[in-house]
Amino acid sequence: MVHPSETASKAPIWAALHDPGVKRALIVGIGIQMLQQFSGINGVMYYTPQILEEAGVEVLLSDLGIGTESASFLISAFTTLLMLPSIAIAMRLMDVSGRRTLLLTTIPVLILSLVVLVLANVLNMGTVPHAVISTICVVLYFCCFVMGYGPIPNILCSEIFPTRVRGLCIAICALVYWICDIIVTYTLPVMLTSIGLAGIFGIYAIVCVISWIFVFLKVPETKGMPLEVITEFFAVGARQAAVDKNE
Repeated sequence: MVHPSETASKAPIWAALHDPGVKRALIVGIGIQMLQQFSGINGVMYYTPQILEEAGVEVLLSDLGIGTESASFLISAFTTLLMLPSIAIAMRLMDVSGRRTLLLTTIPVLILSLVVLVLANVLNMGTVPHAVISTICVVLYFCCFVMGYGPIPNILCSEIFPTRVRGLCIAICALVYWICDIIVTYTLPVMLTSIGLAGIFGIYAIVCVISWIFVFLKVPETKGMPLEVITEFFAVGARQAAVDKNE
């Protein structure tokens, strides 16, 4: 049975989403979750063995008598192990340099890694250089992703919303995240068939460029900031945008 008091308490929560400051914060939360998914983490993660196989990584481990498939999985496992210290470094840097700074410094490395992967798949540079370059790029991509673009969007979403609507806004951002994850997962095979790995990585690189611009223009630094200051930041930004629109 729903009591009138419960219904009355739910209505203002949804109404609060129309507040200009909340709306602006929600755009940032949704935007960064969408861009994170479309920046290519699932594509690189799912197709790491294939990327390394096509790069000919078996030449790097041929002296050990390891075949192509085993070599690609071995390097994938090694990459995963390297992600662990990267996460530890990120935990330290997040409270030293800040969330925004960490994003602005790691996203360019993602862009560089993806662009080099595109070039490695397009240019004929020889088996050994191709294998070495592709392996380095995959390792760099994963390590920098888990240092910045992996954890920070969720941290930001827990910090930028006012207390009264935080649960609802985080739920909306999580819903967008999983919808985008499903889209990326199910479109990858189609894209792989139509434009190949080079085309996919090119698209991911473009999304990472857009991500950097989005973070630079829209995402505030939240390190050590009280909730009231963050809320006021979005409220002032919304008011300024309204003034600029009316002029």
